[in-house]
Amino acid sequence: MILSRAKPATNSDTLPGKEKKKKKTPKLEEFLQLRDYTGAITLLEFQCNSGKAPALAGRWIAYCAFHLGEYQRARQEYERLTKSDSCPPEVWINLACCCFMLGMYQEADVAAQKAPACYLQNRVQFHLAHKFNDEKRLMGYHQQLQNVLEDQLSLAAIHYLRTHYQEAIDIYRKLLLENRDLLALNVYLAMCYHKLDYYDVSQEVLSGYVQHHPDSVIAINLKACNYYKLYNGKAAEAELKVLQDSCSSSFHFANDLLEHNKVIFSNGEGALQVLPRLLDIIPEARLNLVIHYLRQGDNDVAYELIKDTEPTTAQEYILKAVANAVIGQERNSRENLKLAQQYYQLVGSSGAECDTIPGRQCMASCFFLLKQFEDVLIYLNSVKSYFFNDDNFNFNYAQAKAITGNFQEAEEMFLLINSEKIKMDYVYISWLARCCMFLLYGGVAGHNFCCCRYHEQKASTCVGTVS
Repeated sequence: MILSRAKPATNSDTLPGKEKKKKKTPKLEEFLQLRDYTGAITLLEFQCNSGKAPALAGRWIAYCAFHLGEYQRARQEYERLTKSDSCPPEVWINLACCCFMLGMYQEADVAAQKAPACYLQNRVQFHLAHKFNDEKRLMGYHQQLQNVLEDQLSLAAIHYLRTHYQEAIDIYRKLLLENRDLLALNVYLAMCYHKLDYYDVSQEVLSGYVQHHPDSVIAINLKACNYYKLYNGKAAEAELKVLQDSCSSSFHFANDLLEHNKVIFSNGEGALQVLPRLLDIIPEARLNLVIHYLRQGDNDVAYELIKDTEPTTAQEYILKAVANAVIGQERNSRENLKLAQQYYQLVGSSGAECDTIPGRQCMASCFFLLKQFEDVLIYLNSVKSYFFNDDNFNFNYAQAKAITGNFQEAEEMFLLINSEKIKMDYVYISWLARCCMFLLYGGVAGHNFCCCRYHEQKASTCVGTVS
């Protein structure tokens, strides 16, 4: 029976040769070494609540919150510390860093000026000058940078933000030669290669870091972005899913970035729920929302969203060009069409973009708006092999072929188009009809018919390629 025992139970704690093991209390240093900032904050809060708070507990909580990406909480902790008469002066620069990460640049500037002069203060002011577009101030802080690791990283970051990717690569390569154990430099290097469209190189450089830190949000997100460019959205989404499954629900670092990229990888699904609230947080959110509206045919909304944006990157110039071209054609506005042509030309003729696929597409669009169709074909022919199944490309290419009298090739290109929206467009129908008429009647009669009909209409429409 259960109630009868043949042998009495023994207390394992009293057995000879066995000593009771005491649970080891974790130390703050151990959590920090493992980058377990959540555990570190939990320990600090427990110690504070039990009356055993260590020295500098508030500063350590702020430090851990900052590294978790909880910049608001870190800012609140540092602000609380600044109200104390015994506040160390270096707390002000820590507060400035939190305000900077929150996009509170004016507040960051005020806090940084209250901090004692140091390398970190100069770096923060250097980045603030970039945010304020104060070139004179930027160069002043640039001259104060030293040949030390942190200052050189700051300089490389500014080069990256100003789209000077090759200059940033040169700095990161030099630092890697001097500091081979700093694996995170590979992530920064991979980001530069990604921006230069060298996605395979970016992936190769990144792989070493990912092997050592498979839970790195920034690295896995960059890997997903490379997969998106190299393969497709599904491959990219799979990478993010693995990352999100491995992270705890309390981990919020880079959540906005991941949500933004999930929308892009899913071809715009949930764009209107996610992107509007990220407009002032992630710079690309505005551009991608404009692309979403353009794809949906909400051209007026797209134009209003981007018309006041001052472009600084090739992508921004291209998007402003597309929006102005679409609105210019819809409203028959010469001013918008002229702006579009100028934006296209700026990108296509720039040294950084003239030999890239987007750069050549821009020059083709520029000449299309100028109605110089022989030049349009020169540029479109140079990138034709990359866009065989692209309906927008084929539409522009077919129109240029037809206008220059190559009706046979134009008809073939028109018939390759699958988009029902384009096939219902009057320009598509009329141009395809002209091609058929020329090929049916042939000779001078067909040519005269087509030319007369072309000059009677506004005829051609340049479809901006949005990617």
